[in-house]
Amino acid sequence: MAVKLRLMRMGKKKQPTYRIVAADSRSPRDGRFIEVVGIYDPRAEPSVIKVDNERAVHWLRHGAQPTERVQKLLQIVGAWDEFKGNAPATPAPAAEAPAEADAEAVPETAEAAS
Repeated sequence: MAVKLRLMRMGKKKQPTYRIVAADSRSPRDGRFIEVVGIYDPRAEPSVIKVDNERAVHWLRHGAQPTERVQKLLQIVGAWDEFKGNAPATPAPAAEAPAEADAEAVPETAEAAS
């Protein structure tokens, strides 16, 4: 069975919201699905993207093919980088924090030497 990660349209007429689902590629857009991986609300300002990264990466590792739009959404939330093996998006800000602490520590030592 070929699995795809794709958007499933929800909401009223002219007010779309989407679920990011793992579904059989042969099923219709809004038809049967295997699992809901996240949600996407493009109408909110800014757009709301909530994805269970663990489940998204699980499906990608098991051969699920994302659509172009879902791949872009996964890149935004960091699941695509985690799947590709690049540095995850969450530790990067933590790595910047010690650099800021070092920058603050240097002027203090210069003041103490004066």
